[in-house]
Amino acid sequence: MRRISPLLAVLLVSACSATADKGNPDPSATPEAGVTAIVADLRADSNRDGLVLFDETDAVKTTWDAKNGAVFLANIDDDKARCKNTGDDVDLPNCNDASNEVVDGADDALDLARLKTKPWAEAPDTATAAISVTAAAKDLVRIFKRTGAGAADFEVLADDSTFTAEEIRAGVELAIEGKDIVRDTAKWDGFVDVTLRVTVGDSSATDTVKMRVAPVMTFHHLLPAEEVFVSDTATAGNRAMRTDLASFSTAVGLPSPTLVAEQDQWAQDFFETAFMSMPGPGGAQHVMHVDLRSANVYDATDAHNPLRPAGQSVFTAFRGKDTGGIQQFDAQHSQAMDSLNSFGNLETIPPYTLGDKSYPLGRILRGKTPSFYPDPTFVKMMESQAMQPPVYIDTSWLLVGHVDETMSFVKVKSPRGWALLVNDPTIAKKMLEDQVAAGNGAVPMFVGKSWFDDSGKPSPAQATIAAVLADTAVMSASADAATEIDAQLAKVKAETGLTDAEIIKIPFLHTSMQGGSYAYIPGMVNGILVSDTHFVVPNPHGPVINGADIFQKTMTERLAAVGVKVDFAEDWDEYHAALGEVHCGSNTRRKIPSALWWESGR
Repeated sequence: MRRISPLLAVLLVSACSATADKGNPDPSATPEAGVTAIVADLRADSNRDGLVLFDETDAVKTTWDAKNGAVFLANIDDDKARCKNTGDDVDLPNCNDASNEVVDGADDALDLARLKTKPWAEAPDTATAAISVTAAAKDLVRIFKRTGAGAADFEVLADDSTFTAEEIRAGVELAIEGKDIVRDTAKWDGFVDVTLRVTVGDSSATDTVKMRVAPVMTFHHLLPAEEVFVSDTATAGNRAMRTDLASFSTAVGLPSPTLVAEQDQWAQDFFETAFMSMPGPGGAQHVMHVDLRSANVYDATDAHNPLRPAGQSVFTAFRGKDTGGIQQFDAQHSQAMDSLNSFGNLETIPPYTLGDKSYPLGRILRGKTPSFYPDPTFVKMMESQAMQPPVYIDTSWLLVGHVDETMSFVKVKSPRGWALLVNDPTIAKKMLEDQVAAGNGAVPMFVGKSWFDDSGKPSPAQATIAAVLADTAVMSASADAATEIDAQLAKVKAETGLTDAEIIKIPFLHTSMQGGSYAYIPGMVNGILVSDTHFVVPNPHGPVINGADIFQKTMTERLAAVGVKVDFAEDWDEYHAALGEVHCGSNTRRKIPSALWWESGR
């Protein structure tokens, strides 16, 4: 495969006003006899209206701000489904539309951002032109030249490509694709200067357009769900949750959940849905979905398949037309921290403004401390996207270590538009104490439910309210969890400006194992919004008093107060007893936000 050198044929763009970025003639060169001025005028969609025009609209070429700056995509989808759905962790990520030097049909052509050179009708026969790109980006972008009227009639510009005088006179249409996303801004910040140099004899003139590859962005919970995913492990416990999730999804107009990865029940953890976009005609966005594979390393000694096997679905099941896949990992990252690489530990705070800072696409929320952190190369990649700067909280005290164990978000009618759900073990304890005081200490919890040891052997989980309160392990872990959650909440409040009125406390207790805390009562923050007004959470199997589960009742009342209906799914056997819940066992693809990332100016 040929790389694009600093010399690649470009477009002609001459500035038409004082606000335009001018073509730059070489002051040391003398124009050829009969040539009054060399025209070098290169245009891209600098004003982001989906068009490339030779007027004032695209005349601001080298500025990047909220109103100006051309965008292109990393062309990592597979529009013609030419990539194989089999292979290993090394080979699978290497196939996509940018892995060859052709335009793979009309759909692939739509993923390319256009540039044009302004026709110079008076160009002499000796005129030539060439393109150069920023050195840091030369191996990360590819430029094509249109060769015909067909949608896919483009050919790649080789290292030594030049434009002929005839092409310069007629004007040339070019197209640019990114070969990859930004992974480390220290190596490439995503910007590329595309420069056209037009030469006549010993004289030349240049013109430059600054472009930026689109960042990868994750979905926040306020966006409408369009597709729900769940694994099918063919167990009774898995089937129970799948059945409930299907019922609740179809009830709000969603299709029945898509089944993925038969041998890994944690559909939330091994992939994360995301997207990137560039301006399209009429103010629309041209979107490419991007699925992120988790950096979970299951066998660092296996050079071919070190990663969590289910994550291959990013390439084998999802990659295709307008959908790409990404993986990034360090096989030597400490296995003791590997759980933090699962995507239950990557959520997105919904959009907000705090002071003079605005986050129209929200911010990533992850568990990370200086001594307990996800794969640093993956962290760097996500930070390098720049649009959703992460908020990091301490999850090191949790056995699994995921942010979705203690926090979630729901859409509400308020100036902010959303509320934070946060676990509160103290309230849960007080609820049980009140029942003892009311003479209900003998009422059982977890009726008919079991815990399972490592071999799958069950033991009864059922216990009375009084027995739970007398369980020192549960009470100690719950008290410690309350302190840790307060610290998490303080960090989120400081970063977002959330007030206490915008926080909904959700009661459930904790217990501990191997020094790590986890939900003793099914964690009802760990759910998914299947619509603006329907939140699916685990059935807590709490004590039934006067015909109602007191934890269900409290959860229902608290969310009803903000206009959200709670649906309780059965997840105990496959998920809760295995240290996870509804959110851990499901995933969603959501509607592309209307907020345009480039308007942030970030």
